[in-house]
Order: sequence, then C-alpha cells, then structure tokens
Amino acid sequence: MNREHSILSSTAVMVMTFIGIIVMFVINIAMGSVPIPVEEAIRIVIGQPTQDTEMSEIWSSIIFKTRIPQAMTAIIAGAGLSVAGLEMQTVFRNPLAGPSVLGVSNGASLGVALLILLSGAIGGKAMSSLGLYGNVAITVAAAIGAITVMGVIAMVARAVKGNVTLLIVGVMIGYIANAIISILKYFSPPEDIHAYTIWGLGSFASVSASQIGLFAGIMVVLLAAAMFLVKPLNMLLLGENYAQNLGLNVAQAKVCIILSSGFLVAICTAFCGPISFLGLAVPHLARGLFRTADHRIIMPASLLTGALLALACNLIARIPGAEGALPVNSVTSLIGAPVVIWVIFSNRRR
Repeated sequence: MNREHSILSSTAVMVMTFIGIIVMFVINIAMGSVPIPVEEAIRIVIGQPTQDTEMSEIWSSIIFKTRIPQAMTAIIAGAGLSVAGLEMQTVFRNPLAGPSVLGVSNGASLGVALLILLSGAIGGKAMSSLGLYGNVAITVAAAIGAITVMGVIAMVARAVKGNVTLLIVGVMIGYIANAIISILKYFSPPEDIHAYTIWGLGSFASVSASQIGLFAGIMVVLLAAAMFLVKPLNMLLLGENYAQNLGLNVAQAKVCIILSSGFLVAICTAFCGPISFLGLAVPHLARGLFRTADHRIIMPASLLTGALLALACNLIARIPGAEGALPVNSVTSLIGAPVVIWVIFSNRRR
C-alpha cells in the first residue's frame, strides 16, 4: 500500500512539474524587452491569426527566431546538465559531485580559449568578428576540448579503482586548464579577452534558430542513452561489492556512466557555454521533491526539474524592462549555492 501511494505521489509531482514547464515556456516566450500579451503569443505559436494585425509580423519574428529557440535551449540544457549531475553523484557516491568536478567544463573552456585568444595573435583577426562562422568554430572547439578531457578521464577510470583518485585527477585537470587559460589571457588583446569572458558567462540565447534542431537532436539521443543506465545506477547505490555480486561489471558500468555524463556536459557547454550549479543542485532538489533515490523515478524527475529550473533562471535573467540580460551563471549560482549549503549541513546533521 505504501509503495502504491509513493508511486501515485511521484506521478502527481511529475505531472505538476511537467505542467510547470509548459507554463514557464509560455511566460518565457511572452516576456522580455518587447512584451507580448500571453494570449497573442499562444495564438502565434499555434498558428491562429492575432487580434493585433499590425504587430503580428514583428511578434512572430521575435517568438520564432529568438524566444522559442532560447526557451528550448534552456529546457534541453537544464535537463542534460541535471541528468549528468545525477549520474556523477551516484557513480562517485559524493553529493557534491557535479559536471565541473571531472574537468569536462574546464576542457571545453580551454578549447574555446585556444581558439578565441589565439585567433587574434596568430591570424590577426578576432574570432568574435567572424559572425556565424565564428560561433560554429567556438562550438566545435568547446566540444573537442570537453571530449578530449572526457577521453582522458575514461582512460584513468579504467586504470584506477578508487573514486577519490578519479575525482582528484578531474580537479587537477581543471587547474591545469585554468592555468593555461590565464597564460593565454595575459598575451591576448583586450577584444579577444572580452569575447572569451562573454562566452564564459554562459547563455541560453547563444543557440540560434538554425542550430536548435542539431542541439536538440544530439541531446535527445544522449538523454535516451542515459535512461538505459538506470539499472546499473541503482545497483551502484547499494555499493560496488554488492553490485558485483549481482552480476554487474562495475568497471565497465562506471566508464559508461562517466562517458554518458561527460558527453551531456560537453555538448551543453559547447552550445551554451559553461552553466554552473544546475547539474549540482537539481538532483538534490529532485530527491527532496520526490522523496526517493530510485533512479527509475529520480532520473526523469531530475530531467523535468532541471528543465523547469533552467526556464525560471532564463526568465529571471531577462527581467522585463531591463536593458540587455543578466548572465545566466549569476542567476543559477544564486539558486544553486544555497542548495549546496543545505546539502552540507544536512549531511553534518546525519
């Protein structure tokens, strides 16, 4: 009876979270520097004629070229980073593990730094001045940097047995990447440093309408693959020895989980820049909302909670009436940091 009640409760919370995503999506496409009435925004999205025919074309352009791609990017990136954070916290048995712990985000940042900060010095032309081609090059550089670090981590995971050692290696890779970036900044012109700093702030607006299909396609495949890891993740919750007795190849499972989380972080960072705290905070929020550690529930729960929280952060960053937009990382840090503090004090009480 208790199990049935728990399933019904989790289903109800999941449905409410999904409804919240729909509501936040509509608010995201309606609010901004150019406010659009909610009913008119809905009419435009579903293809019905608007009551204000004079503004219809302008509103349609804003919604389809800017706001829908930005909201979709927030949903996809929030879901991907949250699932990646959940995988890392489980495989390392560490509640403070997150997408940046293994140095994958730092690898992406190093790839972009090498491209942006060296483009002016070597090519004589700032990467930021190349428009669309520059954006594509930055995305590719971030992906290559992140995947390279992820490959190193996967090899280390096969060579070492302790999770602590692997975490230390990831942190050291992050320090090395940051050191190289600092050296590159020292020798780079101000306009290149500015372009890199802007990328480093993270943004859901960096994915254009022409890129959202590619981003969504890759992330859907990666998230679907992550769902197949629910069973080994549940086994690892019981401890590596117990999981091995149940027939799980622990070393192989760990490599698969690390690769899954690494690819999710790599693609999100490549398209959106480094987004902090979502992958660290959302799994804890999902566990608190759904009151379970079962990955059959907590995996889709983290996906939905991450999407909802990312939409909320994106909306806060685009405060109506404000000039420009706040850095997304500032908003996610303001929300995520208190969650981390709460986790630390909860663990101390236990």
